[in-house]
Amino acid sequence: MQKHEKLVVVCTAQGDAAAAIVKGRLESEGIPVLLSYESVGGILGVIVDGIGEVRIMVPEPFAGDAKRVLEETGQNNESCGPS
Repeated sequence: MQKHEKLVVVCTAQGDAAAAIVKGRLESEGIPVLLSYESVGGILGVIVDGIGEVRIMVPEPFAGDAKRVLEETGQNNESCGPS
């Protein structure tokens, strides 16, 4: 990933574990991933009303491929991770 590449949020996971699963799936397809954590949830260990959210971000040129992979695995573009 280049420092100047624009990042796009392809979905939002609820918690670290769900984000790690999605990240691994995308990376297995050769898609670079950056996770952006909502900080309070990690400290308090809660996932409610946006607290504990993790934004799954990819470089803009990979966004279409990432969304396709998520759709193939039954994820939508707003929330992702195991249900």
